[in-house]
Amino acid sequence: MTGVRRIVEIKNLCVWFPGDQEPAVNGVSLSLEAGQTLGLVGESGSGKSVTALALMGLLPPAARCTAERLELNATDILRANAKTVRALRGNSAAMVFQEPLSALNPLHTIERQITEPLQWHTGLSGANARKKAIELLEMVEIKEPAAKLTTYPHQLSGGQRQRVMIAMALSTSPRVLIADEPTTALDVTVQRQILDLLQRLQHNFDMALMLISHDLAMIKDVTADTAVMKQGRLVENRPTAELWAEPHHPYTSALINAEPHGAPVPARATAPVLLDAAGLRAWFPIKKGVFKRTVGHVKAVDGVDLRVRQGHAVGIVGESGSGKTTLGMALLRLAHSRGQILFDGQRIDSLRSSQLRFLRRRLQIIFQDPFGSLNPRLDTTAIIAEGLKVHESLGESDRIQRVVQTMELVGLDPAWRHRYPHEFSGGQRQRLAIARALILRPSLVVLDEPTSSLDRSIQSQILVLLRRLQKELGLSYLFISHDLKLVRALCHEVLVMHGGSCVEHGATEAVLSEPQAPSTRRLVSAAFGEAG
Repeated sequence: MTGVRRIVEIKNLCVWFPGDQEPAVNGVSLSLEAGQTLGLVGESGSGKSVTALALMGLLPPAARCTAERLELNATDILRANAKTVRALRGNSAAMVFQEPLSALNPLHTIERQITEPLQWHTGLSGANARKKAIELLEMVEIKEPAAKLTTYPHQLSGGQRQRVMIAMALSTSPRVLIADEPTTALDVTVQRQILDLLQRLQHNFDMALMLISHDLAMIKDVTADTAVMKQGRLVENRPTAELWAEPHHPYTSALINAEPHGAPVPARATAPVLLDAAGLRAWFPIKKGVFKRTVGHVKAVDGVDLRVRQGHAVGIVGESGSGKTTLGMALLRLAHSRGQILFDGQRIDSLRSSQLRFLRRRLQIIFQDPFGSLNPRLDTTAIIAEGLKVHESLGESDRIQRVVQTMELVGLDPAWRHRYPHEFSGGQRQRLAIARALILRPSLVVLDEPTSSLDRSIQSQILVLLRRLQKELGLSYLFISHDLKLVRALCHEVLVMHGGSCVEHGATEAVLSEPQAPSTRRLVSAAFGEAG
């Protein structure tokens, strides 16, 4: 873009954190011009977000930052005073953070959070600020924007929260927008909507856009140029089409090849049925008034039939709020439901909690966020062995032996058994969660979005691990996911949920190749393009 002044200029940026022997960012040089879209990709820990935070002047005080040039809209960030940097953050650059629920203040309404930057940077207040906030919510395509102003972050969906973050970022008409993993953990249709929205807004405002992601396939569809980071260094920075067609660095090739691929583990079509549910319903009452009378129901799961055979993997897919997780919890009797549930020929829907206890070892679940589901006060041995204390009477040495065997099974070094969850990476924590489930030698494992927050390369490793474990142990999986590429690579059958109901069910390849229901077609289009 000849003749256009560069909005971002980074030359030889280095960032150190206390205690680190190597810099988190090491000699990175980047530039960005008006209207340009730059993708910044790499695995977790590669230095992507740290680079963006350094540019915004948001590094923690303990960090040390050096650069030949670190300029935002021709202003040197390293040498400017705090007041100047604050003004730049509002008027020249804005940032959309990875997890909006953490970035938004849970105690403040949406109106207050959008109008606050308006008051700071434009002087708008009162009715004028409220009017502008409504316009911004309309701009990011939130329905009933005036009503949404009175809500709190927890009352919005993930996609709505991300749109609110974008509205806040655009409130001061910045010249560059930095979006840090803006679609992580969103379902594929919402991901597509957010990316399309960012592109439209960029065009309308002639903004520069820096899109940070670990998903190179997503970057391919959105950006003109891509910079690849590994262990704090920049290994490639080229036009996206050229980089994708002919990557120069082996690491870039590895990221491209990390897309889920392969086929499900071979399984007999006539294998015995392990789990069989018919007419399953999970309705939650809507109560209003002083006396909390029931005025209706949220039909989270409404009349779903499901069958899982031994050694098979069944995928449950659908948009956010479609009832996927509630269905999985209901099948495990962890959520109240009605309908018939048979496990290994035994009816379990009418059993009391005490009667279910002996079945729990054969029915295990792996949650979406391993860090949130692992007790931070327990070490690895205690976490993995916790189920053994409940279901098996083993001596200390036998329990340790089982822990070691299970850690080896999932690819964890047994020497790490005294570590705590925070001492592991995201992929290692997910392996730890898998080990905790497998030590009881279950027959059926429910996996609820087990890879949604992991890098593609780590996702690929977990996928290979799940297939190996299924083959070696004869496991059955109920795989809940919004990622149809993972479902295609792991699952023999797929069930598509929409509005609490099953709208399509069949062999995975048949459903994804020729989707019949409109919601399935939307999912397939968002994940693979028009053709599955």
